[in-house]
Amino acid sequence: MPQRDRITITIRQDLLRSLDRLIDHQRIRNRSHALEVLLTRTLSSETRQAVILASGQGVKMRPFTYEIPKPLIPVNGRPLLEYSIDLLHRYGINDIVLTVSHLAAKIKNHFGNGSHFGVNISYVHEKKISGTGGALRAAQKKLGDAPFLMLYGDVLLDLDITEFMQVHQNTKASIGTLALTSVADPSAYGAVRMRGTRVVEFSEKPVISNDVSRLVFAGCAAFNPSVFDFLQKRGQLSLERDVFPELISQGRLFGYPFEGQWFDVSTHDVYEQVLKQWRG
Repeated sequence: MPQRDRITITIRQDLLRSLDRLIDHQRIRNRSHALEVLLTRTLSSETRQAVILASGQGVKMRPFTYEIPKPLIPVNGRPLLEYSIDLLHRYGINDIVLTVSHLAAKIKNHFGNGSHFGVNISYVHEKKISGTGGALRAAQKKLGDAPFLMLYGDVLLDLDITEFMQVHQNTKASIGTLALTSVADPSAYGAVRMRGTRVVEFSEKPVISNDVSRLVFAGCAAFNPSVFDFLQKRGQLSLERDVFPELISQGRLFGYPFEGQWFDVSTHDVYEQVLKQWRG
């Protein structure tokens, strides 16, 4: 973590009241944290971009996804993907690349160029779905030479993105940092074992046992552009099966556990839970 210095400032009362309204004691803990977040957003010189992988067919959400692409499935009156775009916009990440394929026209018609949502959206249309790694590989041409955020298009999460990106950028050995959450049953996800902050094992859909980690990949990661050196394989490419193990073997993959709400909206049971519990 970066070293911090104590300072004393004088600030107008109206600005202080506005600052206090940012404090929710979860994402933003106190006045010092609020000031740090605002300064980071204002002074950061690195390009802030995000890729959202929204190419999937949503097989487990059929019959809904025969006619509605999963990113447009409604959650409390709004399409699922709107929550991720709002989250990015809230943290000043306004340049968003969407990878699309299944029912792509409906996604494009809804989000357009993103101006209605306060962001700039560009699209990468995958003619043939090529896996999570393949979709990210296809987005490379739209990205700059700075660290970027990647989100899966079917997750809902409450994450302090500013702090997440700070941790990633301050970990010099890292090519990728995974947002991690805890679940009771990791068998449907990618279980992650860490040593300190470094990821040492990634088990996709593990068999449940007493020694299996309950930390799972939350479908959100921060990457340096050098990750594309690991995405050169043509055809189908999975981040979980092909890329993460290679990064782990080189000691270049790290983890960031967080405690905010998280849902992987991939089944009807989870969707029903989301409709009752999501507070976004």
